[in-house]
Amino acid sequence: MNLRLDKYLADFTELTRSQAKKEIREGRVQVNGEPAKTGNDKVAFSDSILWDGREIRGQQYQYIMLNKPAGIISSTADDRDETVVEYIKKHSPVGMDSVPEHDRKSVFLAKDLFPVGRLDKDTEGLLILTNDGELAHRLLSPRHHVAKKYFVRLDKDLNTTDVDKMREGLDIGEKRLTSPAALEILAPREALLTITEGKFHQVKRMFAKLGKNVIYLKRTEMGTLTLDESLAVGEWRVLTEEEIQNLINIM
Repeated sequence: MNLRLDKYLADFTELTRSQAKKEIREGRVQVNGEPAKTGNDKVAFSDSILWDGREIRGQQYQYIMLNKPAGIISSTADDRDETVVEYIKKHSPVGMDSVPEHDRKSVFLAKDLFPVGRLDKDTEGLLILTNDGELAHRLLSPRHHVAKKYFVRLDKDLNTTDVDKMREGLDIGEKRLTSPAALEILAPREALLTITEGKFHQVKRMFAKLGKNVIYLKRTEMGTLTLDESLAVGEWRVLTEEEIQNLINIM
């Protein structure tokens, strides 16, 4: 895939298209060791592109795992609250703290990143961010029944009847009962719940139907992807090639 050089720079740096063109005219951009001529030049992701001596490592698609903290919303923009996209742009990925500040500036996030699905504002845990619309659609499509697992803490004790009702499906005010869900009781008021849907506030509504309130919720798995235990709340990293391929292969 080839892109115009000015678009490449605008996509993978903080530059606008007009600023990128100006940088190119001033001789501050090199492609494969040669000064770039114009913003119209075509470049590929395999090309070596330097801006003021810094390598700009663009990718067609980016895939990020965030251990989402409570208090931020799963959106790309919001007038009141901080979004997950804004959040990751403020925080370096895991492992970058030891990298000198000058070198950190060569690591840019794609400007069209978005969260794959939503976690409630007060919910923590695994959230994927990407700019791969096809993969996101397939992960979220009801047709594919991609499993999502949550750790839940409740205000009342659980029992085996709750396990049976989750498996049978619950009426939470939708047209149909919820799809069969797997409830694994860990402690009187703690459990793992695996669902294959993603309705609005679904986990909380399901437990409310059982007469219990969720007081803490954390997503731990989505499809083949498990939350990296080494990621503290609020930390993020890029997915490995194996993790990406495994997500693709479940479709």
